Amino acid sequence: MEQEKYQDDSLEAIDTLEDEGCKLVLYNDDYHTFDYVILALRTICGHTEVQAEQCTLLVHYKGKCVVKTGEYDKLLPMHAALLDRQLTTEIIH
Repeated sequence: MEQEKYQDDSLEAIDTLEDEGCKLVLYNDDYHTFDYVILALRTICGHTEVQAEQCTLLVHYKGKCVVKTGEYDKLLPMHAALLDRQLTTEIIH
């Protein structure tokens, strides 16, 4: 019976991931400093200092990072604000 409960919890976690909807992706560039990107993520996306630092490192080393997930309407203003700061982003469905 405990095993069934565990399986149900796993399925709920998978459903939750699928329901997140869109992803706001930040891409690497050769122009902005780490501090600039960290401040933008904290200000615009509501990241903590640690979250912003981790995302910035991922962008630097991997070339891109999903910085936020959620509904398109929620991500659109963040996308626009990051673009206004000359950062390269896109919303993926």
